[in-house]
Amino acid sequence: MIAIVKYNAGNIRSLINALVRLGIEPLLTDDPDQLREAEKVIFPGVGEASSAMAYLRQRGLDQLLRSLKQPFLGICLGQQLMGSHSEEGDVACLGIFPEKIKKFPPLDKVPHIGWNNFEELKGPLFKGIEKTDDMYFVHSFYMEKGPDTIASTDYILPFSAAVHRENFYAVQFHPEKSAAVGQRLLSNFLEI
Repeated sequence: MIAIVKYNAGNIRSLINALVRLGIEPLLTDDPDQLREAEKVIFPGVGEASSAMAYLRQRGLDQLLRSLKQPFLGICLGQQLMGSHSEEGDVACLGIFPEKIKKFPPLDKVPHIGWNNFEELKGPLFKGIEKTDDMYFVHSFYMEKGPDTIASTDYILPFSAAVHRENFYAVQFHPEKSAAVGQRLLSNFLEI
């Protein structure tokens, strides 16, 4: 079973549809037992960091998500919540990755909305994907680059487009909205 973490974040329907196109009927849940038993867990979202963290803490999901051992994929807000701290609402996050989440400086249009490619790509998540391939981004906050960065993108400044540590993967872009190349990334995650 592939579980999607339910935590009142937006954009869940697009991800469900993308997984259905890959032949997967995911389970949307905030039940700790179902999340523990899932073969893989996806942590997507569009929303605001402090209210999302409040929801996770109220239900004990912050502790649970950190403890999971199966392959785990954060998407967009999901990636940001996996960092150590977010400037959005000045909130401590899950701390799975040590990198901090910062707001883009107002040197260009913010939020960053649109298609962008990569500076570097590493690991099984990007099998068959080139750094010239485009993914769809929409975000005002970004994860700093660090030792866990497996793909970076430059918009105003370089940031972590994807990170990986142990069983935890996360991407800032939306693979579920990134056409065939996004489907390839989701398929790669399902094969991990």
